[in-house]
Amino acid sequence: MAEFKYEVKAQLGVLSSSKSGWNRELNMVSWNGNKAKLDIRDWAPDHSKMGKGVSLNQEEAAILRTLLEDLNLDEVFQD
Repeated sequence: MAEFKYEVKAQLGVLSSSKSGWNRELNMVSWNGNKAKLDIRDWAPDHSKMGKGVSLNQEEAAILRTLLEDLNLDEVFQD
């Protein structure tokens, strides 16, 4: 597997925490020296390991923000 590099440029917030100590976080992350993207994923406490996640460029983040603003979360999360 090819080696990759990452740098957490800004820690924006913790969305949730698990009993194992890992956090689901919203960060700005640069992957392989590229421009940082908005990133949501699970991280080990020291950021040495991460889970699968999603990275969004500025345009995608703006679209997501609009979609979330227009949602009624109570209706979306109904059982």
